[in-house]
Amino acid sequence: MPIFGTALLALCTVLGVALGEILGAVLHVKANVGGVGLAMLLLLAARQALARRGWLRPGLRLGIEFWAFLYIPIVVAMAAQQNVRAALSGGPMVLIAGLGAVTLCFALVALLGRLMKERADD
Repeated sequence: MPIFGTALLALCTVLGVALGEILGAVLHVKANVGGVGLAMLLLLAARQALARRGWLRPGLRLGIEFWAFLYIPIVVAMAAQQNVRAALSGGPMVLIAGLGAVTLCFALVALLGRLMKERADD
């Protein structure tokens, strides 16, 4: 069953990369925009959907969780390969985009924390 977790990861990766390419084309950027991150979000969403339906067997869960734990170091390693100097030469837009993304993430974490607390209190 762990192989099904790997298959699900592969499917999420293909879909995430495709969505990243489409997003790059829509934004007129000649690059994949967030494909790896989108793949991780798809994997998390797929895991939740399988759990809600009762289809998340222990072996499948183990395969998904194994890749979910490895995915963060993989993303960090991929980000380390990016050309930071070239990105910074893009001007203040890089800083605006970075600060906007961090602010949005902080806001979403706070919102999810409140929602989870309310759900736990019920």
